[in-house]
Amino acid sequence: MFSEATLRKIDREVAKYPAAQKQSAVMAALAFAQDELGWLSQDAIAAVAAYLDMPAIAAYEVASFYNMYDLQPVGRYKLTVCTNLPCALSGGVHAADYLKQKLGIDFNETTADGRFTLKEGECMGACGDAPVILSNNKRMHCFMTPEEIDKLLEECK
Repeated sequence: MFSEATLRKIDREVAKYPAAQKQSAVMAALAFAQDELGWLSQDAIAAVAAYLDMPAIAAYEVASFYNMYDLQPVGRYKLTVCTNLPCALSGGVHAADYLKQKLGIDFNETTADGRFTLKEGECMGACGDAPVILSNNKRMHCFMTPEEIDKLLEECK
């Protein structure tokens, strides 16, 4: 199900743990699988579990617990806005509302062209930099005023 490149990445993570503990690489393996496939289907999660010699339900428990894993298809750009209390008090809710208006979607929705999915996130550990938006689980954008949001959206075109 996965490319040789993805399997090599998973193998590098597995090598960090004792042989009997290879399931400890499940978080990284799920992330690599998601990077390749775009999201984690039940089949993808089961394939990761099989590769790590662990029950599929155990891998699913990890994938369903953390919000960085997408269990449904998402747009090309997943934008997660922190609306936890410190960020909310520092403009996070306004940034989210601005994005909703600009994209014409609500949280947990994807634009009709499949370009953007908007998510609501919990604390990203950057309260002093609020409002904060995480793009594609990898890049954090801080001090997201409407002007900065417009720049981000333009970068994504």
